[in-house]
Amino acid sequence: MEIEAKGKSLRISPRKLRLIADSLRGLMAEKAINKLTLIKKRGALIIMKTLKSAIANAVSNSKLKKENLYIKSIEVLEGASLKRFHPSTRGRAHPYKKRSSHLKIILEEKGGEMRGEK
Repeated sequence: MEIEAKGKSLRISPRKLRLIADSLRGLMAEKAINKLTLIKKRGALIIMKTLKSAIANAVSNSKLKKENLYIKSIEVLEGASLKRFHPSTRGRAHPYKKRSSHLKIILEEKGGEMRGEK
């Protein structure tokens, strides 16, 4: 059974989030949280918040055990960008974009096929 959590319109660029997300794919959920506490990047807090939300969804809604969950996939997609201008000499303006991103975490249970058996 797949459980997902989404974070939308996060004010951090997708490139910065992907650096952290790539190191977490396939890890057990608890190990991923421990790893995120050690990463000293702003995106680590954002991913940790979404991951904790996914774990809470699995435990409360689907009655799964926290110890059996692993990260099946993490998707970081590009969100809407804010278009801004930087003033320059001679009355010119240089455009730039403040990028945002969408985050989607999918958790799955290890050995989910045998969940009904004792």
